[in-house]
Amino acid sequence: MVAVDSSHATIRPAFSAPIPYHAPIGAQAFVEANDNGADAYDAALASLPELQAVLDRLSVSDSQRLAIASRAAFHGTTFQAELLVSGFVSERAYFAAMAQETGASYLKSVDPRRLIMDDRACWAQFDPGGRVMVAKLYEAPGRYSLLVAPDQDGWSRLKKRIASADFNRRIKVVAPSVLRAALLVHARPMLTRFALANLYDRWPDCSARNVFWPWQSYSLGMLTVLLPAAFATMPMLALFVLHLLLVSVFIACAALRAIAAVWRPLARPSPISLPLSPRLPVYSVLVALYNEAEVVPELLVGLSKLQWPRSKLEIKLICEADDAETIAAITAHPLRGNVEVVLVPPSLPRTKPKALAYALPLARGEVIVLYDAEDRPHPMQLAEAWQRFAAAGPDLACLQAPLEISNRGANMIANMFGFEYAALFRGLLPWLAHNQIMLPLGGTSNHFRRDVLEEIGGWDPYNVTEDADLGLRLARYGYRCETLSCPTREDAPEDIATWHRQRVRWFKGWMQTWLVHMREPRTLAAELPGVSFVVTQILFAGMVLSSLLHLVLIALLVGLAVQILFDVPMGLWESYLVVFDVISILLGYGAFLVLGWLSLKPKDRRGFWRLCLYTPVYWTMLSWAAWCALYELWRRPHHWAKTPHRRRRARAFA
Repeated sequence: MVAVDSSHATIRPAFSAPIPYHAPIGAQAFVEANDNGADAYDAALASLPELQAVLDRLSVSDSQRLAIASRAAFHGTTFQAELLVSGFVSERAYFAAMAQETGASYLKSVDPRRLIMDDRACWAQFDPGGRVMVAKLYEAPGRYSLLVAPDQDGWSRLKKRIASADFNRRIKVVAPSVLRAALLVHARPMLTRFALANLYDRWPDCSARNVFWPWQSYSLGMLTVLLPAAFATMPMLALFVLHLLLVSVFIACAALRAIAAVWRPLARPSPISLPLSPRLPVYSVLVALYNEAEVVPELLVGLSKLQWPRSKLEIKLICEADDAETIAAITAHPLRGNVEVVLVPPSLPRTKPKALAYALPLARGEVIVLYDAEDRPHPMQLAEAWQRFAAAGPDLACLQAPLEISNRGANMIANMFGFEYAALFRGLLPWLAHNQIMLPLGGTSNHFRRDVLEEIGGWDPYNVTEDADLGLRLARYGYRCETLSCPTREDAPEDIATWHRQRVRWFKGWMQTWLVHMREPRTLAAELPGVSFVVTQILFAGMVLSSLLHLVLIALLVGLAVQILFDVPMGLWESYLVVFDVISILLGYGAFLVLGWLSLKPKDRRGFWRLCLYTPVYWTMLSWAAWCALYELWRRPHHWAKTPHRRRRARAFA
């Protein structure tokens, strides 16, 4: 395991110092690794005799060569692949030395404007199979060069080609990162079109590009006309029906939480280990960043602790191309070869899912995980996810890691936020997964099978809660989502303004998701199991509607209280309404508190009475955020309200 200090001062060694990665293995396995390493190194020299001279020139010691070859043998990779992620040599120095030893020309930089390549050929360069990158470079009228970034086997083929004088003039070696950077600039228009149109072109009925379908707009318009008319002509009946709706929604949401609390599955964490096997897949880590310069050092430290072979782990830091501060904060730290900065050209909508959709074709992993800028994932989270995928059938498409709030002690907003997260990620979601019910994913720490993610169309760039949308879309395609035990830690908002922006975005996205998937209710009901369909209505429509109506219910109760205070006569049915309203609110509060209390760790239950007292205020804040989200859905449905992140208060995993 790489020993990395999580303090701010030691971020540089996390990615630049020549510290070899060691997965947890036993003594016998380590001896076998050294034996296999010696054989692997001999095989590498046999296929590439120039390698020894290059390693001598780059001052790679014998022990380092043996360690690299051992990892190549265990991981099923090549000596070159392990060398480039080891930190012992730089990629450019290695390719320059290899080019010189093989007699090829070496090019330090590539001008993207001089690449000769159509979209299909450019797309092929990002093939997940890891093929050798090749590109044509315009030199002069009627003359071009062939740029290559050989893999280990490609050097021998290159030597045969450059034996010809003509090819020797035309072929030029370039470092993979340099050629890939030029290709990424060349591919920007193509990747932007893919990110914006992939889902809409394939399944327009699953895209939030057009939020309302005609019948939904018509129904909403009729409701805005009929509801005031009903209160004007039949106020008592309208009030009774409204109360009945309020009570039904609150009781349904409370019942779901209560059931999850009573029948919460027991946590049985299984031992987690990282097997050293050539069968381990490539893992892609995607992190979307925007205005996150302050937390970049901590993010890099957290990602450096992930336990996975570095030659099979790629990290994509996805930034907006005009976000100069974040890009500068990343490039200030030397990054190893498995870390790449992906620059997304500015275009509307500027959302996290659009950035992820842009980067998906560039990832080569069989498994893909998402993290946010402020996340500190458990080091063994990837290993646990892969164990679960390997043991399950192909219908398991996604694994959701629980999110834990580290700064609950900061103030009451962070405390309530952390309490809500505990109820969701340690209570409700495990119960849904245990019963194979549709699971609305969280916005981070989702581990996907890549083939399934591509099959269902990837992320919707127009949906501001792409996580919930993906969870529902996976269920419609017949796939399952489950939960992990290894958590991801992050900090909650500590001020009302930040909390409010985040909540508005979430509510707006849940409204979008419900409207999109309810465009054809019969189709949705046919594609989902009956229980999942009912739970979908409670989670999306019910939770949003109960939040919207909470303020209305409070207002009605205040009105009735004023009526009682001034001795205004109250009919029997009005007395019943007061009782029903109070009961529904208490049931909602009670189910929320019970599920959260059961989901908390014993040490986190101290001061629970404060959470009870603050719950009515917190729910009122949620209700106001829901009304603001409804307004934004009308005015700017695809606007992404950015949540700023600051350096954390609590330490990450050791």
